[in-house]
Amino acid sequence: MWATINEWQWLWPWALLALPLPLLAMWLLPVAKGTGGAALRVPFGSDLKSIGKRKIGAPRSQLMFLPLLAWAALCVAAARPQELGEAVEPPQLGRDLLLAVDLSGSMAEQDMILGNQYVDRLTAAKAVISDFLQRRAGDRVGLLLFGQRAYAVTPLTPDRESVRLQLLDSEIGMAGQETAIGDAITLAVKRLSEQEDLKAGKGERVLILLTDGVNTAGAVTPDKAAELAQTAGVRVHTVGFGGEGGEQGFFGMRIPRQPQIDEKALQNVAERTGGRYFRARDTRELAGIYAEIDRIEPTARAGEVLRPRIERYAYPLGLSLAFALMALLLRATTRRR
Repeated sequence: MWATINEWQWLWPWALLALPLPLLAMWLLPVAKGTGGAALRVPFGSDLKSIGKRKIGAPRSQLMFLPLLAWAALCVAAARPQELGEAVEPPQLGRDLLLAVDLSGSMAEQDMILGNQYVDRLTAAKAVISDFLQRRAGDRVGLLLFGQRAYAVTPLTPDRESVRLQLLDSEIGMAGQETAIGDAITLAVKRLSEQEDLKAGKGERVLILLTDGVNTAGAVTPDKAAELAQTAGVRVHTVGFGGEGGEQGFFGMRIPRQPQIDEKALQNVAERTGGRYFRARDTRELAGIYAEIDRIEPTARAGEVLRPRIERYAYPLGLSLAFALMALLLRATTRRR
């Protein structure tokens, strides 16, 4: 049971109902009667009576006042007063989000439209992912680039701007011309599993992998990498990115070409890890996919603001003890007098 008054709380306020008990006892209980008649008759009995009528020591009301104060302070202590401390916003773990971007040679294909002109796939991906990063406040984000090999470029960090700049500085072919999807997933799982809070079972581990090709390099197959991710509890969203392809033909005409994306392997990775597979054929679809990922992987929100309760019962308890000692001392002094 709680009772709150301004900045104070009382855990057991019903204990205050015991405050009038001493007064009720004095009022309801009968007064003890003395023995009838004199125990000893002496010739100077009248003198003793006159001495007995003199006020020696503290009056009865004063002797009762201190015990009543001690009782009142004891009741207040029993009610468990607690003061509300300063508001504290508890830390709340967000997601650890790792972005894996394909830099293989096929990402140089200029079949994406950005700003009313054709650009290569990597340039379009940079623009969309940069916008996606702006919405991930509260998460730690890392960047992994892969081609023939996979490289963890940026560790997991709340500094999303540094991740964005590293992405913008990346170039096609800097990780090799081929595509090692399995190695990229394996390295991402390793990096995500190294986080101490995630080892303790806290937070969310998410990998978003964007590629436009087929696994043609690396030591680990996508199926094996999916198994490792599933075991480690890493959720993988895969994005197959690429238009219908094409080459520059006569008179500026573009000749369509079938894109080379292993959709089956990407679907299998996503399904086994609890993620989703997306297919983007242009920049607009890619932006919609990252918006959808942003929706299904919401960022961490601020936790509920808490005000710690500081126990204050020790003060009235000490005061009760002080009043009781004062009452005993005053009674002992009065008897000696």
